[in-house]
Amino acid sequence: MGIKSFQGARKVVKKEFDAPILVENYMTRKLVTFLPDQSILEVMELFTKHNISGGPVLDGNGFLVGIISEADCMKTISESRYFNQPILDKRVDSYMTKNVETISSDISIFDAAGIFHKNNRRRLPVMKNDILVGQISRKDVVIAALKLSGQNW
Repeated sequence: MGIKSFQGARKVVKKEFDAPILVENYMTRKLVTFLPDQSILEVMELFTKHNISGGPVLDGNGFLVGIISEADCMKTISESRYFNQPILDKRVDSYMTKNVETISSDISIFDAAGIFHKNNRRRLPVMKNDILVGQISRKDVVIAALKLSGQNW
């Protein structure tokens, strides 16, 4: 006669990943935004004042219509020098990127890293139900990776 075990079924313990890994946990929520009819000179002043390199452009109703960056400002400066024209009359809507790639707030930081790597972007507007709720940058993804480095990915 064999030995019979009187132990019940053993509970399977799953190691749960409890660190936040979604874009919404690491994105910037307080954004400096711009208007299409704003002057490029004013945009450059705001970049310097807030220590940023770009930001979303919103229409009068608060909908995303573009993104403006330091690279766009460099184009303006270069053209102004070439054509010997002042920067004062240049407007955001003439230089902003209009076909803006966005990212959803509920995707993982790992997917965001893949998008940054694939598309060579420095920042992505974060959308939730077609409304701008924040912005995530490559730096935000690096910070998230550092916070998650103690976890098993």
